[in-house]
Amino acid sequence: MRLLGVVNASPDSLADFSVATTVEGAVARACELLDGGCVGIDLGGAGSTQFADRVDTEVEWARLDGKVQALAELCEARGALLSVDSWQPEIVRRALECGATMINAADGLQNPAMVRLAAASEVPVVAPFVWGDDPKSSRPVPGDPVNTICGWFGRSLSRWESAGIDRGRLILDPGTGFGPPGWEWADRYRYQKRVYENLDALRAFGLPVYLPLPWKQTAQHDELLEICIRSGFDYGRCHRPDRVLEAMDRVGAVTGP
Repeated sequence: MRLLGVVNASPDSLADFSVATTVEGAVARACELLDGGCVGIDLGGAGSTQFADRVDTEVEWARLDGKVQALAELCEARGALLSVDSWQPEIVRRALECGATMINAADGLQNPAMVRLAAASEVPVVAPFVWGDDPKSSRPVPGDPVNTICGWFGRSLSRWESAGIDRGRLILDPGTGFGPPGWEWADRYRYQKRVYENLDALRAFGLPVYLPLPWKQTAQHDELLEICIRSGFDYGRCHRPDRVLEAMDRVGAVTGP
C-alpha cells in the first residue's frame, strides 16, 4: 500500500492544513509528506467538493504554475511520483509538460479530450468513478453502490481501451472522495463503508485500486480508514500520512515500496 500525499493549491480545500499558496509552501509541504512516508505527491489547483468554486483554466493554472515545476524537480530528485488532479484536460496537458508523472483525471475520463490526452501519454492514469456529468453531480447513485460502480467501470474500461488507452496504465478509484454531494454524513458513511468493505469486487478487473483515504478525526472516519487498510489498496491519497501509518500499525498492515 503506497501513499500519495496531498498538496492543495486551491484555497477552498476543506483540509486547510494541506493548502499551499506559494511555491515555497508547496515544496515545504511536499517534503514533509515525502519524509513522512509518502511515495508521491498529488497536487491540485481546484477543489472537487460541492463546497469549492468552479474556476476557469487560467485561474486554476495560475494556482499551479511554479508549484508543478518545483514539485516535479523535487519528486524526480527523490524518486517520487507527481500526480496532478484536475478535470480540465488543458491543465493536465500543461502539468505533464512541466514534469508531472501521473494523471489524476477528476472528470472520471468523461471528457473526450481527457481520454485522448490519457491515450497519448505514457504515465499512470487514475480513473475515478463519477456518477453523472462530473464529480459535483447531484444525481444519486442508484441501487447497490458496489454493483453500480463495477458496472460503470466495466462499460468505461471497454470505451477507454477502444479509444487507445493502455489498460495497464489505468488505476481504478471508486470515487468516494467526491460524494455524492448533498448527502448527510450518516448516508455518506454508510455508502463509503459498503464500498470499502467490498473492494474485492473492484479488484476483479485486475487493475490497481486507488483510495481517497479519510482524514478527519472522528470515530467513524477512523473506522473507515481501518476498513480501507484491512481491505487493502495499491495507492492511497492521504492528507495525514502519520495517521494512516498509525492505523496500519494498529491493524498490522505494511506499506509498499
